[in-house]
Parts: sequence; C-alpha cells; structure tokens
Amino acid sequence: MRALPAAKRAFATVLTLCVCLLSACAPQSDVATTTAAEDDTQVLLGFSQLGSESAWRIGNTKSIQDAAKRAGVQLMYENAEQKQEKQIKAIRSFIAYQVDVIAFSPIVEDGWDNVLEEAKQAGIPVLITDRRINTTDESLIVGFVGSDFYAEGRRAGRFLLEKMAGQETVTIVEISGTVDSTPMRARGSGFRDELAGDARFTIVESVSGDFLRSKGKECMEGLLSRHAVIDVLFSHNDSMTLGAIEAIEEAGLAPGKDIVIVTVDGEQAAIDLLKEGKINCVVECTPLIGDMIMALAKRLAAGETIPRNIYSDERVFSEFDTDLDSLPPREY
Repeated sequence: MRALPAAKRAFATVLTLCVCLLSACAPQSDVATTTAAEDDTQVLLGFSQLGSESAWRIGNTKSIQDAAKRAGVQLMYENAEQKQEKQIKAIRSFIAYQVDVIAFSPIVEDGWDNVLEEAKQAGIPVLITDRRINTTDESLIVGFVGSDFYAEGRRAGRFLLEKMAGQETVTIVEISGTVDSTPMRARGSGFRDELAGDARFTIVESVSGDFLRSKGKECMEGLLSRHAVIDVLFSHNDSMTLGAIEAIEEAGLAPGKDIVIVTVDGEQAAIDLLKEGKINCVVECTPLIGDMIMALAKRLAAGETIPRNIYSDERVFSEFDTDLDSLPPREY
C-alpha cells in the first residue's frame, strides 16, 4: 500500500474538520465522511453516489459509510443528486486529491470514457458498484461489485410462470427504472427472456418511473387510464411500487388481488406489504455491499488484482413462502 502524500494528509485533516462542522446541518447521506484518525498507510477511497432517491439508495450509502469506519478506510463521499455532470466532477476531484481508489455507482451507462481515462493516467484504479457502464476500453475499470440485474429479471418472470399457471392470457404493464441505466436494461431483458416462448404473456406497455415513488404513482395512474385490463404489474424497484399501489387503491382496486404485483429490491416497506397480501413477489436486490467495497478497495490500494465481477447473494420472497413472519427486520 502506498503512503499518503503530504497533500492528501493535509486534505484529510481539513476534510475531517469540515465534516465536524457540516454534519450538524446536513443529511448524513449528503456529507463526505472520514473514519478514524488518519495515518500514512490508511487507504483513501473516493466514492461517488448517484443520489438518495429511495430507501434502497439511502441504505446503500449507510452501508458504505459504516463499512468504511469498520475497515479503517478514509472515505471521501459525494452525492451526485441524479446528475451525471456532478458525478464526473466528483471523480475529477478525487483524481486531484490523489485518492488510492475511486468507486462510483453510475447514473447511466454511457459517457464515462474521458474522465475514466484521466483516472487511468493518474494511476488510480476505478471500481464500479451497483450499476454498469458502456466503455470502449475495459481497462478503464478494474471490476464491478453489486447485483446481477439480469438474474433478478429472470427471477421475477419465474415467479409469474408459477403464479399464473392456470390463466389463459396475462396482460402485463411494466414500470422500469431510469432510462439507459443498467438495472432498467438488464431487469427488463431478464424478465422478457424468462417469459419468452409462452404466448399467454403480453407486456402491453412499459414506462419509466425513474426509480422514484412519486413517478411510480404517476405512471400507474396513466397505465390504469389507458388499459382496461391489467393482470400484472412488474415494477423495477420498491419505491415506484409503493407509489403504484397508492394509485391502484385510489382507483378502487385491490393490489395483490386485482393486479398481481412483482417488485424488486426488498425494502422493509415492500416486505410488510407482501405479508399483507398487497404485493405478491419481492425479488431481493441488496444495497448492503459496503464491506465488499472496502475489502476490494484495500486490495486495490495494495496493488492486487481483483475479479472482474463480484455479485451479491440474494433471494426471492413471495406469497408462496411460509416463513415470512420469521424474517428479521431489513436494514433498509
């Protein structure tokens, strides 16, 4: 592990003082944080979070910040607030401060090559988390850690094949995530591939809710107004699902009964609604990957090579489970 340069040690001291002053008046998820007292061998990780749009994302941020403290990793944290330009600016600031490792959760897949080339020229390894990017040069990133979104989509489709086994036709609407984001593309592809070949299933419309609860409700209102028959809602995250359920109930329908609901993430709120019968299936996508990120950051700072892809361990919760009441509380 390379020693911290004088400029970096100075920055660390200033950053710690700034955090102490700011933490009382800013949300935790929006504040750069550090860990224990700095020393010349402590790893400095620059992490750019894409936003704080959901309980999942807030839980992801907390997991990363808590894991940094446990691991003794000094963390520079920036919230991009759903703006790619802010994320690129944050990465450039990490390069300027000569961090040991850069990690970020990309808002969209395209448009990263220039800034990642700058990181490569500076000799700083870049790890992507949660979402993927499109790049013409795979050497610009050292690896990915997070969920297998394609597999999540297939798990959602697999539940429907079992749930709708006796139904002759199945009309599906889809509320997808942010356009051109990895989970939006991969979950949609996996879902369609799992149902391919079964002519009973028809996706009559797919709209983007941008992973936001308010837009999930807005999208569902529109879908209900345009389609007389909706058998299934496949929603790409729990926040949008919660909004959609509001719209369904306001329309006088019973979520989970009149419309089968399949959602992705596994937030506590979704698990609670699954137990109530308002959601039929929750495909887990865990945000709790902080410890994995810190372990990888330490290996990268030490000059080690890491696997290109590291996936979280995840499961499916559904109305077919008999142990839902014994589930421990979720951390998000």
